[in-house]
Amino acid sequence: MAKVTLDYFTDVLCIWAYVAQIRLDELHQQFDKDIQVNEHFITLFGNTQKRIGEGWKDKAGFEGFNQHVLKVAEQFPHLKINPNVWLTCRPTSSANSHLYLKAVQLLIEDNQVSDNDFQQLIWDIRSAFFRDAKDISDITILSELAQNLSLPINLIQQKIDSGLAIAALCADMEMREQHKLEGSPTYLLDKGRQKLYGNVGYRILEANVQELLEKPQGIASWC
Repeated sequence: MAKVTLDYFTDVLCIWAYVAQIRLDELHQQFDKDIQVNEHFITLFGNTQKRIGEGWKDKAGFEGFNQHVLKVAEQFPHLKINPNVWLTCRPTSSANSHLYLKAVQLLIEDNQVSDNDFQQLIWDIRSAFFRDAKDISDITILSELAQNLSLPINLIQQKIDSGLAIAALCADMEMREQHKLEGSPTYLLDKGRQKLYGNVGYRILEANVQELLEKPQGIASWC
């Protein structure tokens, strides 16, 4: 049986992607060898001053966005949230985190890093901001998180210095435009024919994956 491919698009500073991580982990656990998840990053928070400081100007700016994030987190008891996110800790951009993650992802192809370590780093970066109120736009913070996982910092930097990491990140952004993705998180299945966006419940994800696993070759999915 062929694997189901799921392309998963997020921004590490998106609260809904922080919420959704537990669902992605459950998909990995339940379907194990039957699913291939490809992680992509889209910089919705590429300029947080513009997106939040100016975009939320009529709703109290960063203070208002802080209250929005805290209210979302209240709905999900599994989340740990720091009350200072977007108050005392205001990352300038999610782009550095995404660039760093693409560099690590490229090292998987070189057999220098395991996919498990890559997945853990994604979670550690999200947690560093939302749980610990650390500035994940700071490369020093990102390197510390990578070092905690014993990842090869010099090889990560080589992927960044060579331009390969930014090229991979640009490819993710091109996919966003190609599939007209609305935001984070977004799940693409069946070569982009199925698109699930936002706060999608686990059972919906499970049903779509299960349908694709069970449908006969050449027969359209009912999903």
